[in-house]
Amino acid sequence: MESGHHAGERDVGGREAGRRLRNGLISLAILVAIVVGLLLAVPGLHGVAHTVTRMKTGWVVAGIGLELLSCLGYVLAFLQVFERAPIRLGARVALSELAFNAAVSVGGASSAAVGAWLLVERGAPLARVAERSAVLFLLTSAINLITFILAGLALFIGVLPGPRNPLLSLLPAGVGIALLILVIALPRLIDGEAARRVPRRAQVVLHTAAESIRDTARLLRRPDWRIVGAIGYLWFDVGVLLACFAAIGHTPSVASVVLAYQIAYLSNFVPLPGGIGILDGSMVGVLVLYGINGTAATAATLVYHAISLWIPAMWGTIAFVILRATRTEPLKLRPTRAERRAASRRRREAAAETTIHSS
Repeated sequence: MESGHHAGERDVGGREAGRRLRNGLISLAILVAIVVGLLLAVPGLHGVAHTVTRMKTGWVVAGIGLELLSCLGYVLAFLQVFERAPIRLGARVALSELAFNAAVSVGGASSAAVGAWLLVERGAPLARVAERSAVLFLLTSAINLITFILAGLALFIGVLPGPRNPLLSLLPAGVGIALLILVIALPRLIDGEAARRVPRRAQVVLHTAAESIRDTARLLRRPDWRIVGAIGYLWFDVGVLLACFAAIGHTPSVASVVLAYQIAYLSNFVPLPGGIGILDGSMVGVLVLYGINGTAATAATLVYHAISLWIPAMWGTIAFVILRATRTEPLKLRPTRAERRAASRRRREAAAETTIHSS
């Protein structure tokens, strides 16, 4: 039986998380209203507003569909990493993380913390949840980094159309390669002699990080169809931006859009709900830097950002409300892949033995 004290603490935590999500959604709505007001009121932005109103509805609907697929990609990636989480519970926790990521300031850190809390309140061990959360972050980041490198190299070599300026192609790829090498080398550096000289608490953090990196590398190397989740989470979201460009009759270089998209998302470290204003300005600026028309870039970015915020925010909020309503349900863990293989082998052996006895 759970003590009343712990149950009370969890109820307070649930109310606090719900309050933060509600306030984030309200802030998001206010910021969106401000952006719409600026489009209508500022003369220099009338061209953007005109372009948005003339977008082809079919492509906008396609963008919404792609964002739904991006959310499902994250759910699949979550279930790949948290392989013992029940499918329905894992999907709801993943969608809740997306809602907090969209609506709450410093969304990335906040969403991971909320996801961990939702699992821990149902009895999952905190240390294991923290380690798996780190692996999920590293897995999605690795897909982003590899995509970033390939897009930069494709531009520089000329495999894909777009500016071949080394500063816009080779430099981003080089930075991505350097980061990838650093992350791959980090576990060995941590296991080295120098890491043993740091304080004990720092050693624990470093060794946990090293193990998370190794687990992520195993996920990337091990054949598993669920890796398409992490890939789809990124690429379907990029597809929303491309669909928004198609809606205004503009077809920019895919590699340029990918690089601009990923560079712009670095601005998400600024603590604003949904990154409204900061992300939009950064993305438009980088898109223009890659040779894309300013009005087209602004219109496509604004509609893309609206879709990429409100679809996960609404879907994830529904999932979060359901999780709060079912928080007393017991946690039934799924068997691991090794356990499933062992069970399958026992069933085959039992079936073979039955066949032998019956013949």
